[in-house]
Amino acid sequence: MTQRSELTLDDGVKLSVEIDGPAGADLTVVLLHGWCQDKRTWQHQRAALRRLGSHRPRVIAYDTRGHGRSGATRLDSATLGRLGDDLAAVLARYAPSGPLVLAGHSLGGMTIMEYAHRNPDQFADRVAGLLFASTTAEGHTHTRYGLPEPLAALMRAGETIGAGVLARSGAWCPQRALLPALRPAARWLLLGDGHPGDALDITMRCFARTTLRSIGGFRASIGAQQRLDTLAALGDVPAAVLVGQRDRLTPPACAESIAAALPHATLTVLPRAGHMLPLERPDEVSAALAAIVKQATRGLGAQRRRAARARRAAAHEQAA
Repeated sequence: MTQRSELTLDDGVKLSVEIDGPAGADLTVVLLHGWCQDKRTWQHQRAALRRLGSHRPRVIAYDTRGHGRSGATRLDSATLGRLGDDLAAVLARYAPSGPLVLAGHSLGGMTIMEYAHRNPDQFADRVAGLLFASTTAEGHTHTRYGLPEPLAALMRAGETIGAGVLARSGAWCPQRALLPALRPAARWLLLGDGHPGDALDITMRCFARTTLRSIGGFRASIGAQQRLDTLAALGDVPAAVLVGQRDRLTPPACAESIAAALPHATLTVLPRAGHMLPLERPDEVSAALAAIVKQATRGLGAQRRRAARARRAAAHEQAA
């Protein structure tokens, strides 16, 4: 049964949080959604994790500030650094101890990187697995929107200007009235071919709940982030990196650089898929996440066996 909660952050923003799975699970999975989306993005993966039986983890999903059912953010707090701190606050409240698997889609993946950058010791001590879907560690370095570079540069400039206007337009959601008109552009930008029928519907419903301030306000921080060095310092954490072949926002080059920075990462490029992989390719993303969870769980078992052997050896030495 899903437990619903609300976390008040130190600046007063309230996060909408949902928790599934046994409280005494060996492992906690935290799911972080993308820009202009919310925790509904992960609904297929949450269902898949419930079916893992003895490997079933505890699962935490929450709406980022300014998204979904969470409270609006101030403009000066619409940054990736603040999102990394928010993740740390969620962990402190809902998973203060024990190993973690962190899974991030798009902005969620960038949030994980920022958390790792700002909390390297805690990350090293606790994170047992990672999943990055449709994300980047290099800002807008590789973003071409599927267009030739001259047109991409114009579109990027227009997007930057438009984001600045939206960022100062307040914490309201007037785009709800425009969703039918926006669907074709969203379909082209965010989705590939052969996606499930509800993928665009869910994407648009999530977009409808995102404030204008968040739509525009996070753009500058997203475009500027550079965290390949952070990833390279993470060591031997098992990781799955997934990207759609036709992703116009974070194309395969983004995933390739992430996978190259992580020595124990597997890279999967999904043919004909776009940016919304958890909704477009739910089975493949769920399988990759389940595999990371199982790998992390096996690692925990090996750690416990080594610890037990060490205790027995110490007891034997004391007895002798």
